[in-house]
Amino acid sequence: MTALGSAARPVSRNVLLRATERALLAPSVHNTQPWKWRVRADAVELYADLDRHLVGTDPDRRDLVISCGAALHHLRVALAADGVAVAVELMPDPEDSTLLAVVRIVDGPIDEEAAALAGAIGDRRSDRRAFSPEPAHPAQLRLLTDRAAAESVRLVAVVGEEALARLAVVLGEAARQERVTPGYAAELALWSRRYAGSRDGLPTRSRTSRGIESQSLGLRRFPAGGLQQGPQTLTGGPDGATLMVLTTAGDDVRDWLRAGEATSAALLVATRIGLATTVLSQASEVADTRRQLADVVLRVPEHAQLVLRVGRALAGAAPLPPVPRRPLRAVLITTDDRNES
Repeated sequence: MTALGSAARPVSRNVLLRATERALLAPSVHNTQPWKWRVRADAVELYADLDRHLVGTDPDRRDLVISCGAALHHLRVALAADGVAVAVELMPDPEDSTLLAVVRIVDGPIDEEAAALAGAIGDRRSDRRAFSPEPAHPAQLRLLTDRAAAESVRLVAVVGEEALARLAVVLGEAARQERVTPGYAAELALWSRRYAGSRDGLPTRSRTSRGIESQSLGLRRFPAGGLQQGPQTLTGGPDGATLMVLTTAGDDVRDWLRAGEATSAALLVATRIGLATTVLSQASEVADTRRQLADVVLRVPEHAQLVLRVGRALAGAAPLPPVPRRPLRAVLITTDDRNES
């Protein structure tokens, strides 16, 4: 998170537009891309697009805000890579809850650590396939936890048979409760059965064929897709994925935004060092199981926000196709009416 700073030399609008376009590659729940942007002469504003709110899945809009937080961090990374220093203000207007952040151009040092992640933006994918039985090295996981900590968020690996058993119960209960939640199944079908050429949602090529979910704890069951495991398959047990829980000290909109920024940071670091990742939000979408993630699984006083699945892709696994994104023109606010683009 960047503090407020002094005004800076002007940055061209093209630079700001280019960075905003890179931010559109951020992960979001069901690839809903629930954001809008306004590009000004010296700032970029991030708004929540409430038309893309998943009412059944995400009643308190927390997933939506976390998704926007990930896009905010992607913007920071892209601007840093262009040599632009920024100051970020979260929730700057008490009278407009849809204005989530203002990213102002300032004089000051460039965030070199953020800039180093820029190349990972285009390479990052959500990998729903089973991972290698060989887990990520603890030193690699520490890189992720350190980067999350820089965003004021804790990222905690679930380790030990007892903790993993408790997590399995929580994940299973979350899936059970969501299956009977009014509106959940309809939303899942809507966003995972998009027509060919759609620029949002989860296309068939990004969803796994049936059976893979049983090999890795926590994967949400989407309608079967066309993504195959690859030439090497697992037999006789789960894969080597490490499940890590993002937690925050508080639990308001600012905390959710920071959780999204930390999610982006951890995913980009993982991509940069060759790890495969998946964001798992199901257990944190149900109030009871979300509390249990912190109280029962981790036994910490913080608030659980998301679960990350981290590991190594199986040898010989094909590169994952990119997931579609809406064009920049579809998410830019160009008038005073924030519902127009």
